Amino acid sequence: MNNNGYCHTFPAIRGVQAGRPCYIAMCPMRIVPKLFKFDEEEVPPELRAQRSLNRSRIPEMASYLIDNPLSYTLSSLTASIDAMVSFEPMTDMGFGQNIGTLSIPMDVQILINDGQHRRAAIEEAIKENPELAHDNISVLFFIDEGLTRSQQMFADLNKHAIRPSDSISTLYDHRDTISDLARHTQKHVHIFSRLTEMERSSISNRSTKLFTLSSIKNANRALLRKGPKDTVSKDEKDITVQFWNEVATNMPDWQMAFNKQVTTSELREQYIHAHGVMLQAMGNVGADLLTKKESRWKRSLKKLKNIDWARVNGPWENRSMENGKISKARAKVILTGNYIKQQIGLPLNASEAETEKNFIK
Repeated sequence: MNNNGYCHTFPAIRGVQAGRPCYIAMCPMRIVPKLFKFDEEEVPPELRAQRSLNRSRIPEMASYLIDNPLSYTLSSLTASIDAMVSFEPMTDMGFGQNIGTLSIPMDVQILINDGQHRRAAIEEAIKENPELAHDNISVLFFIDEGLTRSQQMFADLNKHAIRPSDSISTLYDHRDTISDLARHTQKHVHIFSRLTEMERSSISNRSTKLFTLSSIKNANRALLRKGPKDTVSKDEKDITVQFWNEVATNMPDWQMAFNKQVTTSELREQYIHAHGVMLQAMGNVGADLLTKKESRWKRSLKKLKNIDWARVNGPWENRSMENGKISKARAKVILTGNYIKQQIGLPLNASEAETEKNFIK
């Protein structure tokens, strides 16, 4: 098999894909950094079998493993072996002929086709928490058929990969406190409870929903001025629900949509307040309002009833919209919030005033 006869040996299952043998095995994480290699970054893209490593992704992925040693989940690595391997089945017939021991020569190159960032994160995480070295990760092995085949494998593996929407990620992420707050808010704010799209981060023309869970999450983050890793107290949860219920009370069109007196599609077509840019802007406004006494911020919110939210209302163009289309760009969120503040009598902070100055120019 090789000159020295030394091999890595794994319990494995043998299978076939596209007429080619493949093997899936559980590998101890401690050998992952040594066993699997990826192309050097200085090699031109056309001579590599994968994208270059984005090292900015590694710390976050490693922290995920370190912070959740009893509950993390890692998907399989996919790798190509540039030599023949040996597979010893348990039996000569039946199911056992595809279950057995996979032996891979130690001096061959095993190239990762999919999962190089997971591999690098595992290496970093083990340095911080050596106990992770005893865990396992599943690996799908293919026999290498050259650079062209390896490049095609990378393209095929990533061609149909679709990043989940921010809304469904928020719905399913039980580690993230801001996601938890979004779910709590959606459940306990009367308007949000019926009119929130829970899975998609955009709303179709036929949808009966008015808000997305991801837009509520972003608005809450702005409202409480929270960073990605910040915690949320029970009091903050309570004030968040109280704030949005008060906002909803002073938005007659939202109430009409809730009571099915107007279609949500009509509101989205004609009004600014039916879009995420307004919700996040309102979170920014609320962050300043909540520094004041409850009676005062509630009194200020009553003035929302007097705002003309129609898209044809001149001030919204270039604030919430660009060339007639709604924009959620950061500058648009700030400018939308500025206008709301002006209408309810709330002064702009220094950063908002600077953005407003540049806008007026």
